[in-house]
Amino acid sequence: MEWFTSSDYWLSRLVFQRGLAAVYVVAFVAAALQFRALIGERGMLPVPDFVSRTPFRRSPSLFHLRYSDRLFAGCAWLGAALAAAVVAGAADAVPLWASMLMWTALWALYQSIVNVGQVWYAFGWESLLLETGFLAVFLGNDEVAPPVLVLWLLRWVLFRVEFGAGLIKMRGDRCWRDLTCLYYHHETQPMPGPLSWFFHRMPRPLHRVETGANHVAQLGMPLLLFTPQPIASVAAGLMVVTQLWLVLSGNFSWLNWLTILLALSAVDGRRAAEVLPLPEPRELPDAPVWYEVLVLALTAFVLVLSYWPARNLLSGRQLMNYSFTPLHLVNAYGAFGSISRARQEVVIEGTDDVSVTEDTVWKEYEFKGKPGDVRRVPRQFAPYHLRLDWLMWFAGLSPVYASSWFVPLVARLLENDRATLKLLRVNPFPGAPPRYVRARVYLYRFTTWRELRATGAWWHRTLIRDFLPPVRREHASG
Repeated sequence: MEWFTSSDYWLSRLVFQRGLAAVYVVAFVAAALQFRALIGERGMLPVPDFVSRTPFRRSPSLFHLRYSDRLFAGCAWLGAALAAAVVAGAADAVPLWASMLMWTALWALYQSIVNVGQVWYAFGWESLLLETGFLAVFLGNDEVAPPVLVLWLLRWVLFRVEFGAGLIKMRGDRCWRDLTCLYYHHETQPMPGPLSWFFHRMPRPLHRVETGANHVAQLGMPLLLFTPQPIASVAAGLMVVTQLWLVLSGNFSWLNWLTILLALSAVDGRRAAEVLPLPEPRELPDAPVWYEVLVLALTAFVLVLSYWPARNLLSGRQLMNYSFTPLHLVNAYGAFGSISRARQEVVIEGTDDVSVTEDTVWKEYEFKGKPGDVRRVPRQFAPYHLRLDWLMWFAGLSPVYASSWFVPLVARLLENDRATLKLLRVNPFPGAPPRYVRARVYLYRFTTWRELRATGAWWHRTLIRDFLPPVRREHASG
């Protein structure tokens, strides 16, 4: 079938696949380095407890068959090594069927991690990586030109990511409609980056321009993805620019980078080479029949599953970041339907005093990414994802979000648990664990230019209330 493939997208596929493999590397490494404290055998939410009460059909995972920390670490590092090999070109150096098996292995390994990750993995970028990774299985390698149908399916994913986010904003917080949400967002987002202070301090008219440009990028540009080239390529390019703006303004795991890669897959490489110093697309062989059959079956499968997310886009009760299947295929996406006007941070402190009095000296635990020390400029971590730091932001919104894991976290701090302390930047009790730990809620705001020059502090904070009263080891459970 002559229409089945298009060599014009050879370079787009190459960039997309290598970039996607790099995201897989980051995801697997993050899992390997953080899992023991979060979901390990002695973690805050242990995998063995989860699989014992959750049937396989609800969370398909290799770890339903057997779990140990050593096995989990082996799977995570195996995934990272395999993904690194794909980045280096391994999937293009093997036969087509072997390349598809490599991509399938990456998808299955990460699916197994996400489906036992519980609240730590309950975010849209996890489902987006799995859905995109599943489609990558059928995108082919250097033995065949890129299949047009899979390229269109990737555009359908990108459309749902961007258009879904745009709709959830317009249907949600009023500040998106009156263009004032970015008066607050750079300051109150889950994990600010090193430039977030400067973004927040831009003049308010520029914030309104930012918000308006966001609506154009998320509600206008996605519709143009389904128009003829070069219009679709231009729309994709503009979406890349807006995503890079988001990369500069905060830490959103690999969400922005995956969106950029999806947009690049929609760029016509032949037309791009006419205006940019890029290599001309290579002419590649046509697809074998067995491969065509698989891609046609995939397309029909995705079209059937698309009923639910398409209906969700049209619904006045639109779901945000929702998976309609346990395999996280053809999902609903969206972000920041509502914006916090004030930043509340949970600060954890400990003391080695024998008893708690008004004179007790409390020492603060410092996290790697979330705001703590007011003089410490926010750091850039994305696309690497600090799962505990991200959930601490939700704890500041409401204790309900931390009900399953916060007390176990405190219990491990009271033991100086090594795996847990590796997730932190500063442990104020390196010699022996504290006798008591408490948590308090502070109101954080970015300082003004004058305050920054006078004090060197990027943040100003004010105590609001207690989050957890002082507890001893025997009183904490987890």
